Amino acid sequence: MTPPAPDLDEVLVTLSVVQIPMRVRFRDLMVREVALVHGPKGWGEFAPFLEYDDSESSRWLAAALEAGWLGWPDSVRDSVPVNATVPAVSADQVVGILERYHGCTTAKVKVAERGQELQDDVDRVAAVRDAMGRQARIRVDANGGWTVAEATDALRRLAAYGLEYAEQPCASVEELASLRVALARSGIDVLVAADESIRKAADPMRVVRDEAADVIVVKVAPLGGVRSALAIAQDCGLPTVVSSALDTSVGIRAGLALAAALPELPFACGLGTVELMAGDVTDDSLVPVGGAISLRDLAIEQELLDRWQAPGDRQQWWRERVIRCHALLAGGPRSRSPS
Repeated sequence: MTPPAPDLDEVLVTLSVVQIPMRVRFRDLMVREVALVHGPKGWGEFAPFLEYDDSESSRWLAAALEAGWLGWPDSVRDSVPVNATVPAVSADQVVGILERYHGCTTAKVKVAERGQELQDDVDRVAAVRDAMGRQARIRVDANGGWTVAEATDALRRLAAYGLEYAEQPCASVEELASLRVALARSGIDVLVAADESIRKAADPMRVVRDEAADVIVVKVAPLGGVRSALAIAQDCGLPTVVSSALDTSVGIRAGLALAAALPELPFACGLGTVELMAGDVTDDSLVPVGGAISLRDLAIEQELLDRWQAPGDRQQWWRERVIRCHALLAGGPRSRSPS
């Protein structure tokens, strides 16, 4: 599903690297580094987290190149409902975060944060329920942070607040399958969603074969682009949520393209993460209005690229990363100076 990579020189000549501060800590980050490229079809975002190796990161580059040089598949909708995202903050910070998400009636709440207790998660989810009211939908995301026993106990307590689903409550497919059984035996009515078990898996279909999830969460960049993610969603045949990976509006536009192309979209999507950052690369940020984001083309502002421009050493680091990942997409190492 990966389109042929454009010539490396064509990619590098457009490369811009930015550092955008976060409003709140997310994934232990207070600054988000992002590389942007520009092709004949528009802008693409290349922003694998710094700890990812080149093999995994090359899929993110494939997604950026698809955006810039191939464009999007046909859409079946012109706007996408999105959820608010609540990081692992203290309960007294919840209201201030939710106020940034205009009209959203669904919230994803981060739980199982290292260094925190289950009571912190309960207090955070309770604060979200209090702020959003009884009709709102709430989902929790543990990023694989619980064992089966811990997840069963946590979801028993959190279910009292009415959970839509629990995203990646345990790390492995085997644990997710076991957890679904444990929840059913315990009478805990919470759906299980697979995220990392889809986007980091060599065989995403194992989630389906092992009956390890009720819902799948797909992200464009880690899956190699909109078309690749769309094919995985169709092959899995489970209800699908499109999410983002802490992107600027450029990356969010790719997520919107995927969500707009899905035949069915039963859940709000996790594409409201621009609100977690204190800046963007466009004056027309893709943020929710009335609980949804409308599909539209982006105008990237040179003034904003200049404002958030990364220091020279970080630009060089990303340039070298692009060169290595492009070589993997092109089929093997290439002899080229990174200068």
